[in-house]
Amino acid sequence: MKSIDRYMVRLIAVPLFSTLVIAAMLLVLDRMLRLFDFVATQGGPVSVVWRMLANLLPEYLGLGIPIGLLLGVLLAFRRLGTTSELDVLRGVGMSYGRLLRVPYMYAVTLAAVNLAIVGYVQPIARYYYEGLRFELRTGALGASIKVGEFTHFGDRMTLRIERSRDKGRELSGIFVHYDNPTGMSYSVTAAQGQFLATDDPNTIIFRLTDGTLVQSSPKFTVPRVLTFSAHDLPIPLPRSERFRVRGGRNLEFTLPELARLGHTAASEEQRASSRSEFHFRIVEVATMFLLPMLAVALGVPPKRSTSSLGVFFAVVLLVTYHKVNEYAASFGELGRVDPLVALWVPFVLFAGLVIWMFHTVAYVPGGQPIGALERVFAKAGSVIARWLPGRAREAAA
Repeated sequence: MKSIDRYMVRLIAVPLFSTLVIAAMLLVLDRMLRLFDFVATQGGPVSVVWRMLANLLPEYLGLGIPIGLLLGVLLAFRRLGTTSELDVLRGVGMSYGRLLRVPYMYAVTLAAVNLAIVGYVQPIARYYYEGLRFELRTGALGASIKVGEFTHFGDRMTLRIERSRDKGRELSGIFVHYDNPTGMSYSVTAAQGQFLATDDPNTIIFRLTDGTLVQSSPKFTVPRVLTFSAHDLPIPLPRSERFRVRGGRNLEFTLPELARLGHTAASEEQRASSRSEFHFRIVEVATMFLLPMLAVALGVPPKRSTSSLGVFFAVVLLVTYHKVNEYAASFGELGRVDPLVALWVPFVLFAGLVIWMFHTVAYVPGGQPIGALERVFAKAGSVIARWLPGRAREAAA
């Protein structure tokens, strides 16, 4: 029996981890392009993209782990069914319950991992991700000055640079306009310039060479014009706002925090919202214990069939149930339905469907939940196959 368990471990592991890696890579690649565009638009360093993706990875794992578990078990049992190994195992007295021992070992382990991710890691990572977005928008991550465009430092200084060479060390074609609090304004043009650090972290020096300075004030009848070969212009850096504390959204609360807010929040709306998010996460983790039975029910094909309809239907069913949970959670947040009812009633119905399908394939002689669907799709395919040649003949005529 131990050899059978080891065989099942290997059989499930390959599609499970392959699906998990592929799903994570696809989600990361999809978001990476948008993040590169966002960071480039905000003028931030490219390295922040990798930090943002790292903070999104727990969210992707929370979505990918259930699908990986489902497809890992389903494809393993489908292989057993199509190669007649399942018939041999059943013939030597191994029940479906016994064959589910290894899948449930995976389910328990991955459910614990997923609980840690959605309950603790993902909320913290989401907060850090929002913090990086905030810092990019406010320039706290060292947003660069865009060449050929007007850059505003607060509401008093405007800077424009025509050309930049040697990674920003040599600047040319410079224009600066500055209004100080006393009402005096300065307009400066210079052939070249260079930024220099100072002991004050809130101020930098812009060293200009070969330029002209125009100083104007209500006290002056005529603006003063000065030419210079070298001039140091102090630039006060704008003070960036502090990012909000964690918890601006329910997605940033851990499970214990959501449980506490569900009873002690100041408003009824916040209590309902916190309870809805808490039950949504718990239901998503609890669903993983149904996936091995769902995988067996849809993974074992009918006799003399190699159709992959069960794989497609299983993924559609799981994604649809996830969307139903999201819709129910939004209703619970609005307070229209108690979150306990909104989220656990669909779970009970889904569990009943899964248990019925598993009971049919495991204990009903000749029972095959996916068989009826395969017959419907086969009839639809034959109708389409007959219809297409007729349409081709009509088009030719």
